[in-house]
Amino acid sequence: MSEKNERYIELLRAAGCSRSVIRHCSVVAATAAALSAESPFFDHDLVEAGAFLHDIGRSVTHSIGHAQAGADLCRSLGLGEDLARIVECHTGAGLTADECIQLGLLPIDCMPSTPEGALVACADNLVRGEQVITIEERLDMAYALSRKVRMRMYRQHQYLQMLI
Repeated sequence: MSEKNERYIELLRAAGCSRSVIRHCSVVAATAAALSAESPFFDHDLVEAGAFLHDIGRSVTHSIGHAQAGADLCRSLGLGEDLARIVECHTGAGLTADECIQLGLLPIDCMPSTPEGALVACADNLVRGEQVITIEERLDMAYALSRKVRMRMYRQHQYLQMLI
């Protein structure tokens, strides 16, 4: 394991993330790296950091608010706004400010606005626990989500297929 990866794992541990969250983040990071490996369209260091730390907020809560909590934690640790936004925008295929309000979250636009953010969100959607799954399997599991949100997840996946 690289020194950087060990640093990310240590940050997750220090924040209080469980072993299962750390293993999930490691699989998401490997998935994101595999998806973006040959593409010139991504900042690979930012993808790696975002994928490893996307669930750091689960040290605070396991609710959907973990993304905003994780972004706040990244900001407090001085990890940079680009990384904090990836963490903040990774749930599903992102959340609009209106969707955040409906979910009882801060009214922040949490839609991925960079290729790296979209890639981390997509890689997270392709990992259930520690198991890599297909986008079709994820969409089947997302039956409780609105059609609009499921379509956003699918379109995000298709967008990334063009970049990789």
